[in-house]
Amino acid sequence: MKFNTVIMGGGLSGLTCGIALAKAGQKVAVVATGQSSLHFGSGSLDLLGYDAQGAVVTNPVEAIKALPESHPYNKVGDVAAAAAQAQTLLAEAGIKVNGRATANHNRLTPIGAVKPAWLTLDEYLTFDGDKLQCKKVALMNIIGYLDFPTKFIAEGLRKMDVEVEVKPITLHELNEARKSPTEMRATNIAKVLGNEELVMHLAAEINSKAGDADMVLLPAVLGIKNDALAQLLKEQVRVPMHFVATIPPSVPGTRMQALLRKRFEALGGTFLNGDRAVKGTFAGSMLKSIETEKLEGTKLEAENFVLATGSFMGRGLVSDYEKVYEPVLGLDVDYIADRTQWTRDNVFEAQPYMEFGVKTDAQLHTVKDGKVLANVYAVGQVLSGNNKVKLASGEGVDMLTAITVANNIIKK
Repeated sequence: MKFNTVIMGGGLSGLTCGIALAKAGQKVAVVATGQSSLHFGSGSLDLLGYDAQGAVVTNPVEAIKALPESHPYNKVGDVAAAAAQAQTLLAEAGIKVNGRATANHNRLTPIGAVKPAWLTLDEYLTFDGDKLQCKKVALMNIIGYLDFPTKFIAEGLRKMDVEVEVKPITLHELNEARKSPTEMRATNIAKVLGNEELVMHLAAEINSKAGDADMVLLPAVLGIKNDALAQLLKEQVRVPMHFVATIPPSVPGTRMQALLRKRFEALGGTFLNGDRAVKGTFAGSMLKSIETEKLEGTKLEAENFVLATGSFMGRGLVSDYEKVYEPVLGLDVDYIADRTQWTRDNVFEAQPYMEFGVKTDAQLHTVKDGKVLANVYAVGQVLSGNNKVKLASGEGVDMLTAITVANNIIKK
């Protein structure tokens, strides 16, 4: 099977790169193992939330200029332009977000903490500064749903001088689902509430409980395919209503994954789901083809290849007691040789292993045995130099490096 570009990894970075290339007319294949980290997403995308000293960033584009030379953003070039291209890509995929690359906004986490974000889904609660523009919130949760800790969220809201009333809500259909504890997860609830009639019933239930609140907050458990039902609910509730992120699994993250894949395939892309790249065939500094677990005897040949396999969680990087390595192509990896220095005892400190990743040159070409591979690139969390937890920069690195590589390939 021959393609212009083969991408290994079907998460945010892989699909972003694939969409950008397919939009430019390339024949592209994405090899995806299954669920990506988007299924754990918050509904918000980070560009740069904190600087290297841990201070909150107000203008990510400006703050990025002060990052160490080793950070992947320094290989992006025009960060503002890449961020604008990313927002356009999301909009064209049907993902409605609010935000600007030059000004972070704030969002509320599932435990009531306030965090900066670059982009957030349209139906979510966002705010500027450290205060909500309301006096009284009705914080509602579905009876039996345990992945939305209202006690913590209410405490966080009260720290912002907001009066909070926690109110349980339910429908007959949700009570039926509650008979099995495994069914009371966000994605399962979203499937139960998957039609307009039930959403109208839910709106009536919310209106009956809202009282004199001037804002209603709900867990993000609506709209697994698109945002139509979420927007319908907002229209039917008589006071301003917003969603707040839940503990995973994530309905908005699952939605984003599905919409990005749909956009990629609509552009003619080939999405090989439930498969994994296992090895490659090289000719000098060029990768000629890769093999996968499922396509026995069939090689995927291409002019260019992109590694978008993620970090340790996605097995894009693997460690043993002696080393950290990239398991598919045997690419060179930046890591600390002394294993005792990989972690810090204090879990709240920045963990060194988070910055381990594949070596690349200025154009994000990968390196193998000290030699640059002319047609193999890396994007996203598999790259070295980015601590996405410390910097709140994960999705930005995913999308901006993917767009940069796509642009580099198109210009060839």
